[in-house]
Amino acid sequence: MARLNVNPTRMQLKTLKGRLKIAVRGHKLLKDKTDEMVRRFSVLVKENYVLRQEIEEKIRALLNQFCVSKSYMSTQEVLSLFAFPVSTFTPIFGEESVMNVPTPSIKLIENKSDEMPYSYINSNAELDILVQNIKDIMPSIMHLASLEKTCKVLAGEIERTKRRVNALEFVMIPQLNETIKYIAMKIEENDRASRIRLIKVKSMIEKRNS
Repeated sequence: MARLNVNPTRMQLKTLKGRLKIAVRGHKLLKDKTDEMVRRFSVLVKENYVLRQEIEEKIRALLNQFCVSKSYMSTQEVLSLFAFPVSTFTPIFGEESVMNVPTPSIKLIENKSDEMPYSYINSNAELDILVQNIKDIMPSIMHLASLEKTCKVLAGEIERTKRRVNALEFVMIPQLNETIKYIAMKIEENDRASRIRLIKVKSMIEKRNS
C-alpha cells in the first residue's frame, strides 16, 4: 500500500494519528449503519414479496370475475358502464426516514360516494362486486408502489455506504497506518542521528579541553 506524500515531522505525525482515529471511528459507524440497513432492507423485501403475491392473486381473481360478469353483457354495455370512474382517490405524498435515508410514502384518501355512476338495471351482481373489489385493492397497490421504491432507494444507499466502508477499510486506513509507521521510523532515525552528532561534538570538546 502506497503511503501518503507528506513531510515526516512530529506535527504531521500527530495530525495523521488524529485522522486515523476519525477514520477508524467512521468506518465502525458506517459498518454498523450498513448492517442495520441490510437488516431493514431484508425485512422490507420480504414484505414487498408477500404483498406483491397477494395483489397479483387478487388481480387474477378480479380478471376471472370480470370475464364471468362480461359473459352476460355485450362489449358495448361493458364499455358504457366503465366509461365513468366509480370512485376517485386523492394521493398524499410524503417522506419517511429509514436510517436517515429519505424514502417515499404514499397514502390514498378515497372520495367516497354512495351512488354508482351507472344504473343497476344495466349491470349484474358479479360486476357490482367486481367494482367494489377493485376499489378495495387500490390502497394496497399504492402501498406496494411506495414499498418497492423504498427498497430501490435503500439498495442504492447500501451500495454507496459499502463503497465508503471499503474505501476506508482497504485504502484510507492502510495508507494512514503505513504513513504513520514511516514517519515514526524517520523521526526515530533522525533522533538517533542527532544523539550521535551530540556525542561526537561532546567528545571533540572534551579532547580540546584536555
